[in-house]
Amino acid sequence: LFLTLFALLIPALNGCTVAFLSGFITNDIGNRFIFSILAASASYIAVPAAMRLAAPNSDPGLYIPMALGLTFPFNITIGMPLYYAIVNRF
Repeated sequence: LFLTLFALLIPALNGCTVAFLSGFITNDIGNRFIFSILAASASYIAVPAAMRLAAPNSDPGLYIPMALGLTFPFNITIGMPLYYAIVNRF
């Protein structure tokens, strides 16, 4: 349960935070939106390589499905519209 919630909430928190705070850097909606997607996507971009180096004895059957099976679909279906709404509102 903890890993599932972590795989969903932390990337969403990163994306929402960056979507809001990027308004202090630029007013361009496209740049802010892409930057927030990248912040939310860091888990499934970097996790496989980082886990292989940081914990070589860890089970890739646990962290790869969490990144690709939970976080990626969540970001596509719920995260991206949420980040776009935040970027447009603030």
